[in-house]
Amino acid sequence: MAGAVDLSALKDRPAPPPTAESSDGTGGLPPIVDVTAATFEAEVLQRSSQVPVIVDLGSARSPQSVALTRQLGQLALEAGGTWIHARVDVDSNPQIAQAFGVQAIPTVVAVAGGQPLADFQGPQPDEQLRKWIEAIEQATAGKLSGPPGAEPVEDEPEPEDPRLVAAEEALDDGDFDKAIAAYQAIIDAEPSNTDAQAALRQVKFLARVQDVDADSVEKADAAPNDVSLQIEAADVELSQQNPEAAFSRLIDGIKRTAGDDRTALRTRLLELFELFDKADPVVVAARRKLASALY
Repeated sequence: MAGAVDLSALKDRPAPPPTAESSDGTGGLPPIVDVTAATFEAEVLQRSSQVPVIVDLGSARSPQSVALTRQLGQLALEAGGTWIHARVDVDSNPQIAQAFGVQAIPTVVAVAGGQPLADFQGPQPDEQLRKWIEAIEQATAGKLSGPPGAEPVEDEPEPEDPRLVAAEEALDDGDFDKAIAAYQAIIDAEPSNTDAQAALRQVKFLARVQDVDADSVEKADAAPNDVSLQIEAADVELSQQNPEAAFSRLIDGIKRTAGDDRTALRTRLLELFELFDKADPVVVAARRKLASALY
């Protein structure tokens, strides 16, 4: 779910800062909080920099929601503030449900560091629910600041790969050829190095965009049957942070063409897809459109 949910609409709302005391006055974090749109930033986004926040989106109208809320509440009390059970009534706070893209209730989303980490829908057996929460705690161990008063956990920094450092320095200097060669050398030595593979794709795209005319989009719009112009315009649109337009342009071209022209458009589209996470909603939607265009 990471990266697929935009919670920015729920930020910057007037709300009191998070309190430092728990609901029973013993200090630490409150294990259970009721969250509204006004308190979302303080109680969920800010809190999730300290401990995982398990956002429980449900409704009193749903017996399954009520049962799951009771389960989570009991587990939160047992955890004693190592994670927070944030209860959200979707009937009173539809904007929160909309921000999370809730399709059914109950829906539970784990938030850490201000970002969704994992989610599930519907009731869960108690043992499975415990294992899910344990997995969240393991995934965030040492990465959050912890409850008030907790000793900060400092991870030993991993030594930087000098090969990656050299490639990044070349990129910072604007030497795309040198950066490409550096990343390619890493891949030749380690074909399974996914970091180098992703970086190489990004650098090749950046290098290619440098040589594309700024008015390529206007030229392509004026000549819809010119395949090379459509490919260049898609690069420009993607560089302008408009992937939907870039993908749609290439898919429309695929619908109109055949043979080598269609192959060239499809090849470039797949290359652009690789610049994104496979689960990115924009890519998922475009892949569906591509499948329709091809078949």
